[in-house]
Amino acid sequence: MIFLFFIIPIVLCQSHIFNWNVSYVNVNPDGLQERLMIGINNEWPLPTIKIKTNDQVIIHLHNSLDTNTSLHFHGLFMKGQNGQDGPEYITQCPIAPGVNFTYNFNVGNQSGTYWYHSHSGSQYGDGFRGLFIIEDDTYDFDYDEEVTLSVGDHYHLQSTEIMKSFLSRYNPTGAEPIPQNGLFNETRNVTWEIKPDTTYMLRIVNMGLFVSQYLYIEDHNFVVVEVDGVKVEPYEVDHLYMTVAQRYVVLLKTKSNMDKNYRFVNILDQDMLDFLPEDLQIVSTNYLIYNKEESLPKHLPYDKFSLIEQFPTFDDSKFKPLNKMILLPDPDYTILLNFSMEVLGDGVTYALFNGKAFTPPKVPSLYTVLSSGELATNEIIYGSNTNSFILQNDEVVEIILNNHDPGKHPFHLHGHNFQVLSRGSSEDDENPIDFDPNNSSHTTYPEYPLIRDTVEVDSNGFMVIRFQANNPGVWFFHCHVDWHLEQGLAITLIENPEEIQKTQSKIDDSHLNACKEIHMGYEGNAAGNMEFLNLEGENVQVKPLPDGFTTKGHIAIVLCSLFAIYGIWSIYRYGMEDVNEDNSKLLIEKLKLILREHDNK
Repeated sequence: MIFLFFIIPIVLCQSHIFNWNVSYVNVNPDGLQERLMIGINNEWPLPTIKIKTNDQVIIHLHNSLDTNTSLHFHGLFMKGQNGQDGPEYITQCPIAPGVNFTYNFNVGNQSGTYWYHSHSGSQYGDGFRGLFIIEDDTYDFDYDEEVTLSVGDHYHLQSTEIMKSFLSRYNPTGAEPIPQNGLFNETRNVTWEIKPDTTYMLRIVNMGLFVSQYLYIEDHNFVVVEVDGVKVEPYEVDHLYMTVAQRYVVLLKTKSNMDKNYRFVNILDQDMLDFLPEDLQIVSTNYLIYNKEESLPKHLPYDKFSLIEQFPTFDDSKFKPLNKMILLPDPDYTILLNFSMEVLGDGVTYALFNGKAFTPPKVPSLYTVLSSGELATNEIIYGSNTNSFILQNDEVVEIILNNHDPGKHPFHLHGHNFQVLSRGSSEDDENPIDFDPNNSSHTTYPEYPLIRDTVEVDSNGFMVIRFQANNPGVWFFHCHVDWHLEQGLAITLIENPEEIQKTQSKIDDSHLNACKEIHMGYEGNAAGNMEFLNLEGENVQVKPLPDGFTTKGHIAIVLCSLFAIYGIWSIYRYGMEDVNEDNSKLLIEKLKLILREHDNK
């Protein structure tokens, strides 16, 4: 019997092999403009991977793009398989054009709704994204049919073109690129024919690059049963609010009456946008079809939606884990992160944690762990601009993040779920609210906290999350608005590096070949040096703006002043030609008054 107990999981485990050629495909997702999207085997949208608990996944990827790529499996823990996690410069080298790379991992005992996407710059905004479903048979509720769907934002330009103008001195405020509209299942105006008196289980993923979304179905409610792969006690809501990268599984019970069709609406959160362009379509109207013979409701206005104000604030803290996991004990290690947006010396706006914008190392951090021996526990070797922190085995880690920015930011932790303990926000841009350990309203933690892997910190506010360091590996913690990640909004967690060296020491040939193809090192510290405490030559962030005006600044001020004086003189000279002597004195006095008022300002 003991032999059978151990052999059964092996017999039931299946291997799923995928051969993917990643290339550009010319498509028109929103029906408004054709553009190149990143397809697999010349098809887009990308396939949904659907497997079972403990299955093996093998993806042979060939990069036929004209740029580097990589692949991350969002929400998967990759226990004992840190090299399969996917973010370039963290656990692997980028996959260059023409190069083959194999991802080979077991999903372990995880189940739920996940997704995969490129982890190279903002590339997944170009379509390199898809659903990843791990099924099991342990759900404690009944449903009739399962449906997967996604929402996301959509840009008409490729992300590389957008990035040129975004990370530019000509964008001094750091304003995020605004999408053209939202997508629903990678398209728009979707019709879904349903059955009456039927319970559907919907797996919903926000695969967008930037904007959070509201979702609702007219005169229907959702019952939330899973959040970011974590089963929760069933909880009924009238709508969902999803940041990018978040996932929900909900139950939808359809009506008995079939005499009417209903809108299924997804709406971009316009509060995240600096302005609303005329061509922006924040509202996408899709349809729940009970009766094909009945007419469809009128499409809602694309550019505005007032009913959203009638929804109560969406509070995900109400979702309690089904396993009733209690609050973790007081932390062994606390990481305090103060986040701000600042213009550095090149005139570009960067995102900084504690004054440092994440800057990729010259050697992926996982490879630094594997090649550094006893120095693996020394934070210095991972670089001065990688925001690296060493975590010890099994310690309880708390991250306190203070957001000194008026924007909303969804943060994702690789390799772990975390408990969400506390959050706060402020509407006053000049006075952000930091976490205060002496404020009881900040430190009254729930007995059974929300557990997920992606959570939003509110404008000018804070959040406190807690997790246990029980998964040795190098894990990224970053804002999932990829524009912000490109600005440097990330830290690196090196968790139990000694155990990584013992159990994950082999770098496979696929990894080594990828590094060799781009002439990137796979040994050494963040600077690529084998003298591990010597960081000479490492990648560092742009220097800050100097105090006061630079020489160029003084010259610019003088030139601007001369042009202003010349402009006023020109107005006076040519304007006086048609002014009589009596009125000229009055006009001169008015000009003098305007100049004095300008100087006073």
